[in-house]
Amino acid sequence: MPIQNSPYQAFATLLTSSGHNVSPAELHGLLLGRSCAGAGFEAEGWLIDAAELLETEPQDNVRNALIGLQEMVKGELTGDDVTVVLLLPTDDAPLADRAAALGEWCQGFLSGFGLNCRDSSMLSTEATEVLQDLAAISQVQDALEESEDGESDYMEVMEYLRVAPLLLFSETKKADAPAAAKPSLH
Repeated sequence: MPIQNSPYQAFATLLTSSGHNVSPAELHGLLLGRSCAGAGFEAEGWLIDAAELLETEPQDNVRNALIGLQEMVKGELTGDDVTVVLLLPTDDAPLADRAAALGEWCQGFLSGFGLNCRDSSMLSTEATEVLQDLAAISQVQDALEESEDGESDYMEVMEYLRVAPLLLFSETKKADAPAAAKPSLH
């Protein structure tokens, strides 16, 4: 029996009923990408980026949901947990739909990260590889087939995506910290 009240489905319904033809996964990816790139957690900047993806200024109900989503992401990135909850369809959705949403999430993440990353040359090899992995994942969503192997592959990728943002977030925080902490030489 499908879960009708999943966060993904609720957000999809809110977006669709407000006239926005955008995937909640892509929107969540955009938010996480910009946050991991060092954009901070100011609501106005996030709402500007979201409005660009939505192609219109969000109505109050969507605006409030976007701010709530940002608060959730802020808590995940700055809290003690070591995973991020991805805004994706539930496990009872067809694998093709879940895989497509994973690809949209990756595309959103890469857009948000790319728009807000100040200096990608400061990233470690590991962080660069994570971004390359996200680019590859965004392209292979049609490769997963309805099978046990396909389910297993999906779960493996999803688990990877739950920790990848934390690596990138800590990486950009490290890159910002030394610049601020350098002592001045006289």
